[in-house]
Formats: sequence, C-alpha cells, structure tokens
Amino acid sequence: MNDVLGQAIFDNYHNLPIGKLWINNKYGPKEEMPINTYFRAEEDMPDIEFMALEQCRGKVLDIGAGAGSHTLLLQEQGLAVTALDISPLCIKVMKDRGVTNVIEGNIFTYNETQYDTLLLLMNGIGLAGTIVQLKQLLLHLKTLLNKDGQILFDSSDIAYLYEGNLPKHSYYGEIQYQYSYKKVKTEWFNWLYIDEHTLQQTAIETGFNMEVLIEDEFGQYLTRLTQVG
Repeated sequence: MNDVLGQAIFDNYHNLPIGKLWINNKYGPKEEMPINTYFRAEEDMPDIEFMALEQCRGKVLDIGAGAGSHTLLLQEQGLAVTALDISPLCIKVMKDRGVTNVIEGNIFTYNETQYDTLLLLMNGIGLAGTIVQLKQLLLHLKTLLNKDGQILFDSSDIAYLYEGNLPKHSYYGEIQYQYSYKKVKTEWFNWLYIDEHTLQQTAIETGFNMEVLIEDEFGQYLTRLTQVG
C-alpha cells in the first residue's frame, strides 16, 4: 500500500506544501481528514482518548501510533511506552518529535515482547478490517499481554449510516476505505467499526472480559479487554 497517510503527516510536520487528505468510501461522499488531527495536544483530545491515556499502566505499546501524539503524552507521564506503526514516514516523524521507543512493524506479525497495556486509539482496532480478522487479531494480541494486562481501544456503532437499510450479506461495520493525497491513492482497504454487543460476543469467543469505560451520545465508546482467568 502507498504510504499516503504517512506522506500527509510527514509533509505537515516538516512544513512542506500540503494537499488535502481525502478518505473515499463506498457508502457516501468522500470526507476530508484534517491532518492536524494527528498532531493535536492533550487539551484538544476527546474525552474517550483522554480517559484511555489515564487508564494506561505499566509497559505500553501504542499500536498504529501515527504521528506519536498519544505516545508523547504517555512518555511525558513517565510510562515505558513504545510506538508501533507500519508507515516508514510516520516512524521518521515520531523520531523527529522526540518519541524515544519506535518500532516499524505490522501488528499482525509483531511478536517481540509482552506488555501491560496495548493501546489502539482513533478506532485503531479498525485495522482488523472484518469480524473474522478481529478474532485473529485479538488472539494474537493475547500473546503480547503480560499476566493481568489490558487492551484499550475505542470504536463506534455506525448503524445510523444506513438509515435502517443494513446490508444483508456482511456485518454493517465492515467498511471499505481509500486514502487520497496529492493525486496519489491507496488501494481500497477494509476498516472495522464494531458495536458493543457484537464486540461482547467476539470477546467471549476469544477469551476476554469486556468492560465499557465511557461512551458518548454519538455511539462511540472506550473499552477495556482483559484475559479470562
């Protein structure tokens, strides 16, 4: 996949000429993603992200860290945090911003060490793409957890997008997206939004307890998964 998101973040950080970052989808008009969202300070973060950072403990892996804004805040708090991202350009930006521990890698294959907290914000769990792959991802994440470790992530129920006409042959939270920036496009990729009830069932099937920590009026919620037993 072209590193379109990484290029947008890199250009923004280095004050290079920037274009608009567009997210194309299969359900409606394209949407602009403000690039400065990836660089927001603590006071600009929504309550869900703020609470997630407060709940982090021990050795932390920030998965899909992007420009490293969450990692930097945890680092400032004195936590032993490592940022993981698949984008080489995001890795460069995080290093330039002062992130101490950075790993370029794919979470589906990463298996270097164990952590007390696995953090996936801005619907980072969406990288699973489908319900089937979410189960595979959660089973893999379990191997990265220390005893009594936790997975923290946010997601949302997007049933409202369909105005009552939910798809019949697939889960409605399995979305296809495409990034577009400066006339360069990624391939179409799957992204997952999962409602609380479906996540609860998925958690049970993969050996996790699920706790909803906070939810808002827009159907977004923050959850903690911990291993059963």
